Amino acid sequence: MGETLSMLDEVDESPVRLELEERYLAYALSTIINRSLPDVRDGLKPVHRRILFAMRALRLAPRSSYKKSARVVGDVIGKFHPHGDQAAYDAMVRLAQDFAVRYPLVDGQGNFGNIDGDGAAAMRYTEARLTAVALALMEDLDKDTVEFRPTYDGSQEEPVVFPARFPNLLANGSSGIAVGMSTAVPPHNVAELLDCCLYLIKHPDADPADLLEMLPGPDFPTGGQLISTPAERRVVYRTGRGSLRLRCRWELEKRPHGGWRIIITEIPYQVQKSRLIERIAQLIITRKCPFLTDVQDESDLELRIVLEPRAKTVDPDLVMAFLFKNSDLETRVSFNLNVIVDGTRPEVMNLTGILKAWLDHRFVVHTRRAQYELARIEERLHLLQAFLIVHLNIDEVIAIIKEHDEPAPVLMARFHLDEIQAEAILNMRLRELRKLEEMKIRKEIDEKSARAEKLRAMLASDRLMWNAIGRELKATRKEFADPRRTEIVEALPEVSLKPEDLVQREPITVIVSKLAWVRTMRGHDIDQSKLRFKGEDSLKIAIPAYTDDTISFVSKGGKVFSVLADRLASGRRFGDPLTVLFDLEASDQFVWTLAVQSDQEYFFATTLGQGFRVKGSDLMATQKKGKQVLTLKGDDALLNLYPVAGEELAAISSGRKMLICPLREFPQLGRGKGVRIQRLTKDEHLVDVITFDPKVGITLDSGRRSRTITDLDHWRSHRALRGSVLPHGFMRGACFVHDLK
Repeated sequence: MGETLSMLDEVDESPVRLELEERYLAYALSTIINRSLPDVRDGLKPVHRRILFAMRALRLAPRSSYKKSARVVGDVIGKFHPHGDQAAYDAMVRLAQDFAVRYPLVDGQGNFGNIDGDGAAAMRYTEARLTAVALALMEDLDKDTVEFRPTYDGSQEEPVVFPARFPNLLANGSSGIAVGMSTAVPPHNVAELLDCCLYLIKHPDADPADLLEMLPGPDFPTGGQLISTPAERRVVYRTGRGSLRLRCRWELEKRPHGGWRIIITEIPYQVQKSRLIERIAQLIITRKCPFLTDVQDESDLELRIVLEPRAKTVDPDLVMAFLFKNSDLETRVSFNLNVIVDGTRPEVMNLTGILKAWLDHRFVVHTRRAQYELARIEERLHLLQAFLIVHLNIDEVIAIIKEHDEPAPVLMARFHLDEIQAEAILNMRLRELRKLEEMKIRKEIDEKSARAEKLRAMLASDRLMWNAIGRELKATRKEFADPRRTEIVEALPEVSLKPEDLVQREPITVIVSKLAWVRTMRGHDIDQSKLRFKGEDSLKIAIPAYTDDTISFVSKGGKVFSVLADRLASGRRFGDPLTVLFDLEASDQFVWTLAVQSDQEYFFATTLGQGFRVKGSDLMATQKKGKQVLTLKGDDALLNLYPVAGEELAAISSGRKMLICPLREFPQLGRGKGVRIQRLTKDEHLVDVITFDPKVGITLDSGRRSRTITDLDHWRSHRALRGSVLPHGFMRGACFVHDLK
């Protein structure tokens, strides 16, 4: 009891919140440093470093035989990485996938997964060994080039970081999610990276923009096209954050009779082919992609995805623009160059910072390796001096050894040797005495001495050290350089994808009733007498159109409301009320309907003689509340709205006057009230307005008779004038016949 009380007296009180914060911070730092983020020096996370180190211990060199992956994983989790075997195997599998890693570090034999997204076979079935790139990462590991630390159980030692002759971080990239932060480093071409490093050695103050002359952007193992401007890439590599667009690579395959197919040969990085094809097929089945009839996977060793168009008249660029927007044929590549610096802290670095950190690491490695080699040379020279003495005084040395029970002190005193030299002489075998030829010993001494002088000079001069590093970089480039796979495309013509492009073009008739109900029926040749309407409703207008047309409705207040024809209710039912499709004010009502083409020109005319030209694109509203196009004053109202059909305009007033004037006298406006068409008296109004081709003429209809007039000079004048009297026989109820084809 007393011991318990004394223990309670030693308890330090602390707020729970503070304790939780401290412990969570410790956990977060452990996750960041020891699990999720790569080291800027060798580009590896601890699990990858331990996998490669374990394989090196198993002597799995590129030319050696393969060993079971289970053996490798067993050594990894048993000696270095006390985590789950499946987690270690998954990490090892990724290092062997040539579609996931730009320069694989593991040479796998067996099923290591594929670009379809299929997983690898169980570790008991697959085999592995190291690649030449992995050996380059661990080169000189036994020459005291890096620090070692005890493993988790203290039974062995493991390297804190690899010497990394290969710039692995940017060459292979990395990704990971830690606590409160993440990393996303895309892969690059090693030849371009080493060119940048050679430039940095000579120009240490270089900016990332300078390096982009040699390294234009990422280079992915699956190829593709990187769509970005130099300015976008400069921002990404200067800040270490951002994203760039990556597209598939495709080509057209010509077929007989003018046909074609789209062949996709490369897909974006980390996109699963099977899911991509499934997504495209779903778009075709649900009729959301009206351009294609089928998608097929004809891949073998080379990727080949075939897209079958619905018709040879379809624009391939339009097809791909749709797929870029609605599938993973275009993705965003994230940049978050967040790495572990100095083995202790995470930091977001830019391109120059990462390459300099790797070069600084190589400088340290070269320095330590030179110091190690110099120490070994000095040890060897020390022994060679003793061997030379043995050769020159071999009989006396043998006599001393034969005569004395403790010959070492005698040898040391006689020939001025130290203990190490004396022991080396005493440990020599008799058969080695023949090899102690004076010329060979002196030659080796000269060679070792010359090498030692070079090492001392290099250790004393940063310039000589950087020269040695530069030579090594050139050798590494020669060994591992390969052609760029990802094409950098600075600018592509953007294909605008309009809603009507996504609809299969079919003829329909838009039917609008007097009570503002709308529906469509297939075809243009419908029998209007058989149309049924709700209650006392009846037909107001039937407009021939196509499913990809935009149907615009003009209200009494001058607002335009638009909808794609394919989205209108179809069939023999009554359809939908326009007040449900659009947000129309209670005091307003629809008075005009037409099918609009964006590149067509139209003419607005009002009953009080105002008019103007308007582009079809201005008659399309994107919102349910519509947009104001026609401004009406007082008792004015919309007379008609027709497509422009020629260079001249004709107008008839209720005062039986007709005026013909050039259409160019009317401005083209996006919205407004327009200008005066014809001068009217106080009680007059316009009866009809038409645009026409003077070669064709105009057709008048009085209800009893009709007549086409081509000699129109009698009525020609300028806008805003009175005009002349109508021809005989058309003084009452005359109007124009509008050709709406």
